[in-house]
Amino acid sequence: MHLFSNFSQSLNQLPFLLTAILIGLTVHEFSHAYVATRFGDPTPRNDGRLTLNPAAHLDLFGTLFFIFFQFGWAKPVLVNRHYFRRPRLAGILVTFAGPLSNLIVAFLFLLLWMTTYNVGLLDGVSAQANYIVDSLFGKIVHVNVLLFFFNLYPLPPLDGYRIVEDLAPRRARAKMGQYEQWGIFVFLLLAITPLGRFVFGPMFTYAIPTTIEAMSHALSPLFA
Repeated sequence: MHLFSNFSQSLNQLPFLLTAILIGLTVHEFSHAYVATRFGDPTPRNDGRLTLNPAAHLDLFGTLFFIFFQFGWAKPVLVNRHYFRRPRLAGILVTFAGPLSNLIVAFLFLLLWMTTYNVGLLDGVSAQANYIVDSLFGKIVHVNVLLFFFNLYPLPPLDGYRIVEDLAPRRARAKMGQYEQWGIFVFLLLAITPLGRFVFGPMFTYAIPTTIEAMSHALSPLFA
């Protein structure tokens, strides 16, 4: 099961999907860098990662994987935890900042999407214009909610694994470190084979649509 298998792969949808991926990955990595810097680590700033310029965050092969295999990655933000007063707590917050930023982006774009219709900004425009707006905002919301849930899976090198690692006792962390090198192979196996249906399927079937629906309901009173 591909991570983005539920998206239309027609060429006319590709620009919207790539735009959504670019926004999602850039905000995600910037958020890691920003929170780490706030906790006193100059490494992200020194590495040029404290920016919303996508060129600083996108990985060539990761982007190509998104295009051809419908999943991929950005350049990881390097963090030096020696600068943190409470390394484990700060580490969890720095790690969680990435997925949380994607959820916030999804919420804001859903709000903007609903606003364009409820204030009549698209009244009288062509069907093509409506199609562009729906495709763009729909992809941005969907991809960012996906990135929120996907990155919380406890598989290396995803953020969820780092959070579990920081929460685990020292002995367990040492044990996790012994097998971490194999995590990327497990991740790729799940991502590009039918085995992923059992791991990632509930995210597509339940988590993502339920979250988008809940956000929509939460915003609806603003336009009543």
